[in-house]
Amino acid sequence: MKKIIVEGGNRLHGSVNIEGSKNAVLPIMAASILAENQLVHLNNVPRLSDVYTMRSVLKFLNIDVDFDSENNSMTMDASNNISTEAPFEYVSKMRASIVVMGPLLARMGHAKIALPGGCAIGSRPIDLHLKGFESMGAKIEQHDGYVEAFAKEGLKGSNIYLDFPSVGATQNIMMAATLADGKTTIKNVAMEPEIVDLANFLNAMGAKISGAGTNTMTIEGVSSLHGVEHNVLQDRIEAGTFMVAAALTNGDVLVKDADAAYNLPLIAKLKEMGAMVKVKPEGIQVIGPKQLKPTNVETLPYPGFPTDMQPQMSVLQLAANGISMLTENVFENRFMHLEELRRMNAKYKIHGRSAVLEGPTSFSGAEVAATDLRAGAALVLAGLVADGITQVRNLKYLDRGYYDFHNKLVKLGAKVRRVNIDENSKINLDKIKQDINNER
Repeated sequence: MKKIIVEGGNRLHGSVNIEGSKNAVLPIMAASILAENQLVHLNNVPRLSDVYTMRSVLKFLNIDVDFDSENNSMTMDASNNISTEAPFEYVSKMRASIVVMGPLLARMGHAKIALPGGCAIGSRPIDLHLKGFESMGAKIEQHDGYVEAFAKEGLKGSNIYLDFPSVGATQNIMMAATLADGKTTIKNVAMEPEIVDLANFLNAMGAKISGAGTNTMTIEGVSSLHGVEHNVLQDRIEAGTFMVAAALTNGDVLVKDADAAYNLPLIAKLKEMGAMVKVKPEGIQVIGPKQLKPTNVETLPYPGFPTDMQPQMSVLQLAANGISMLTENVFENRFMHLEELRRMNAKYKIHGRSAVLEGPTSFSGAEVAATDLRAGAALVLAGLVADGITQVRNLKYLDRGYYDFHNKLVKLGAKVRRVNIDENSKINLDKIKQDINNER
């Protein structure tokens, strides 16, 4: 069993490097399917379990994937006779695997994908993806845990309206539309920076996409796409997590190369809570206050406050001196981490989509379990300011979105260790605590 052990009480200081964006690289990897006869080269590829899962999916589709993890670079060759079926074995691990459907349908006229898995934060259905494909002329069938799409005569340009600005649906439909016959207009699309990064990548391959970053996107279909070299966008959620960590611990941390334009809602809330935020050419510096002020946070699609920062932000709100309100508008069931934080002395009340968070919380160390990716990060953050030792389990979730998280915190002055312990063995916390202190 893998755990992160945290001894609280240290103020974070120094600088931290941020990896490439998980949410950007996964659809870009899938889009390599569209480059039929040339290589795709990616730089700034993060070493995350989700990236390895997507690599496995692509390899099963008979795409050659060479991942040089030491140099964060990847080369993909989709010139082989590729398969059009992605099985449950891989797709069940990660719901983002569904984004291979659009590229497969566009290039091959067929895709059969197992219904996706991933973090347990709501149902997150794929109906918007399928409605978009149907609008472009695809026939959709669902059976035996699979969804299958057919477009034997190719996809046709269409006018599409998304009932909700879903990131995954936007990515899947825009990739499918790149090779469609005619013009596709998609309204109420997601506007995230990761959408813009994918559009830039596809346009560099020869696609004709306009409007990325706005709520309406237009794609003029082309006959083929070619290979390209692309630098993956930096991960704004990882950057935001370290910004919160600095504010939480009364720290002083420079998040290197972080783009303030992608973190405006978070920066505004950190300032409301008393943190000093300095935007510099080399990144974003966050200096935490001695006493955090309460604030209300409401998640929204981009450019609103990101749902992927909600669990981390809840820890900051619980530490603040007063009552804060947290409202989740994007996903249901995204308050599961609060039950784990209750084990660390957090007090809160849930009313529908909102949680009333009662601060200031004197967090106490406890054994807790990550319920999803960002919940795992939030529990580690709580451990940084808890009295005593915090043990965080279920690191498989954390590893999906954070590379070397514990060591980055150690370099900032935190007392953190990652351990691998037999489930039947008793952890010697005194020994681990001594080892952590000796390492420092």
